[in-house]
Amino acid sequence: MFSTLLQVALGGAIGASSRYLTGVAAIRLMGPGFPWGTLAVNVVGSFAMGVIVIVLGQFSANRLAPFLMTGLLGGFTTFSAFSLDALTIYERGQHGLAAGYVLASVILSLGAIVAGMALARSGFA
Repeated sequence: MFSTLLQVALGGAIGASSRYLTGVAAIRLMGPGFPWGTLAVNVVGSFAMGVIVIVLGQFSANRLAPFLMTGLLGGFTTFSAFSLDALTIYERGQHGLAAGYVLASVILSLGAIVAGMALARSGFA
């Protein structure tokens, strides 16, 4: 149990640090005003989750799930930041932009997990 907790903690530290750096890079590249970093981590994280779930299953490597899925991707992706970003945009009076952000996040993240799973399955067919 303690070993699993350490895996989750280590993965979470790496994932959260990566999320922070992605947010910084997004602001530098795209500027402030739209949460590009949060959108990016949620879409990339969904894609990675799709790949990882298939790969771990194919290699019977579920022992890595606490580190990779719960820790790394749990720390990297962030629904709470997504929710805050959407509400902030909405409260600024940009209702259409807020709705677009919510729709883009959900649709792109779902598409990304499907694409990740398809990619992983094609490599192990």
